[in-house]
Amino acid sequence: MSSVHDIPRANTPPGGYGTEMPPAVLLGCTDPLVAEAPDLRGIWRVIDGEVDGAPLPADHPIRRHVERIEQAGARVVVTGGGVVHDMVADGTHENGLDDVMVHDFTTPLVVAASYEDGVLVLRPRDLPGVEVRRWRDGDHLLWSYHTLFTTRLERIDESTSDPLSH
Repeated sequence: MSSVHDIPRANTPPGGYGTEMPPAVLLGCTDPLVAEAPDLRGIWRVIDGEVDGAPLPADHPIRRHVERIEQAGARVVVTGGGVVHDMVADGTHENGLDDVMVHDFTTPLVVAASYEDGVLVLRPRDLPGVEVRRWRDGDHLLWSYHTLFTTRLERIDESTSDPLSH
């Protein structure tokens, strides 16, 4: 088996990965999660959400969102919506996410990731005050994307396989 230090960093392919989620990045990694990390691993699907306290509209695109979260040591890989966001949750921009934004798959995105009180917190370098947060609420994952939305996701698979093959 391998360590997170032996596995090369993954990034979003040019133009995003399309409709088929790429293979898991940390598959076979044997490093245990760092003590402060909530266990967010699995494949998750949005089941509910809100914007400014009101339910997400039925046709809101985030309602179709599926993502895979991999974790080992302090490393986190979130794959979904066409992007592969691979980072180390140590609070630095140097080891955090260095990839592209999901809205166009070209705009650079540098993010510091950290674990804070059981929450994975992402803070983009060039968007002061913006935070993206993921945490567990019982069997569900909650995902707050700053002021844009907050969603509740259910785990559809604990493995790191492709959710589109189920």
